[in-house]
Amino acid sequence: MSFVRQLILGGCAGLLSFAAFGATNAQPNIVLILMDNYGYGEPGVYGGGIVRGAPSPRIDQLAAEGLRLTNYNVEAQCTPSRAALLTGRYAVRTGNGSVPLSTPLYGLTQWEVTIAESLSAKGYATAAYGKWHLGQTAGRFPTDQGFDEWYGIPNSTDESFWAGQPGVDGKSIHPFSRPEYIYEGKRGAVPQEVKVYDLEQRRLIDGESTRRGIDFMRRQSKAGKPFFLYMPMTQTHYPTLPSPEFKGKTGNGDYADSLVQADAYVGRLLDAVDQLGIRDNTIFIFTSDNGPEMFLPNIGSSGPWRGTYFTGLEGSLRVPFIVRWPGKVPAGGVSNEIVHQMDVFPTLAHIVGADVPQDRIIDGMDLSDFMLGKTDKSKREGFVVYVGNDLFGVKWHNWKIMSKEVGTGYGEPIRSYGVPLFYNLLTDPKEEHPADPRTLESLWVRFPAFELLGEHMKSIMKEPPIRPGTPDPYQAK
Repeated sequence: MSFVRQLILGGCAGLLSFAAFGATNAQPNIVLILMDNYGYGEPGVYGGGIVRGAPSPRIDQLAAEGLRLTNYNVEAQCTPSRAALLTGRYAVRTGNGSVPLSTPLYGLTQWEVTIAESLSAKGYATAAYGKWHLGQTAGRFPTDQGFDEWYGIPNSTDESFWAGQPGVDGKSIHPFSRPEYIYEGKRGAVPQEVKVYDLEQRRLIDGESTRRGIDFMRRQSKAGKPFFLYMPMTQTHYPTLPSPEFKGKTGNGDYADSLVQADAYVGRLLDAVDQLGIRDNTIFIFTSDNGPEMFLPNIGSSGPWRGTYFTGLEGSLRVPFIVRWPGKVPAGGVSNEIVHQMDVFPTLAHIVGADVPQDRIIDGMDLSDFMLGKTDKSKREGFVVYVGNDLFGVKWHNWKIMSKEVGTGYGEPIRSYGVPLFYNLLTDPKEEHPADPRTLESLWVRFPAFELLGEHMKSIMKEPPIRPGTPDPYQAK
């Protein structure tokens, strides 16, 4: 049975006047910080902070100066989350529905259009510093997808364990069984390996990325050019190890030290924006790719929700999202309206006047009126829940209807249900007590929820997803 047919049958069964050095530019700068496996319950403003042994004053202050979302949703894994964020499309459409475990060829095909490409076409300088996780082969690096500059790792932080392991040399066992490297590259040139990404560099990479991000903002501000700075940090992905500067800072262990480190780096980027005099014309976003870390001793917090990444539970899907644009985004706002990471691309594109592709299905919605406080309602009523390439269910308003579930992201089988489970997230935020279908009290929810699901499945049939690992050149039909 084909991948598309499996997906369809399985589905049916079951998000902006800067003055700098005397120059003025009408286009806002954009700083987008994407944390890695940083859960809903980590920063103080989301219920963490001091209760996690790690105060987060800079992130908390950022929230006080902008809009904080309590129902911002993402994909359940690192690669699909990044694909959805950058393309505005469900990750399964791009062949990136799951973290690549079985093939070295993965990531965004050259046919896909990223927010960096769209902004670059409008004259923006673009840079990515940190973790990519959307390809590790020629044609699949950030500098192939609209970024002028990149420094970071192509894959995942856990590969920092590999350096020095017997046989991990790219020769004796397999060409991709080799240490991960930190790369550096510019658009139009092949990225070069800079140094081995080992446990020592794991501690240092976010600090170096932050330093480079600040330098990038300085250079572009001096040139009077609008910029898009994408900062995909590596914290708090395991191994969650702080830099020597923050080691022992809290007295509460490496994880708490890493949280404090992350808050400090956010603060340094914010301070640089102020020092450059571009605060009022810079959209500053802080968010995460998916739910919290799940491996001992690096257990993260999902706050009031249940679950970690690699599950379809709310703890996997809901993460912090804070956006600040002084004078444009109302300060101190908090909203529980549904927003998905796919909405970031079309929303930012509308704000800056950039183009969104018209030759493919874009699942993200332009929520600029909502983000700018022109309405208190999001246009999004829900979304389809995928875990990897499997369709688990649908979320509509405060309800989730799930035909598949997995309680943990590692070592637990997926459970499938002949009759889907109905969860009211207002009364059952941890998804522990599905509504009794025999009462028929809440089954009316199936009509709007299944309509949303049905429309999605029609779009899947209209534009079938590409297979994971599809090589370039890729010509869309």
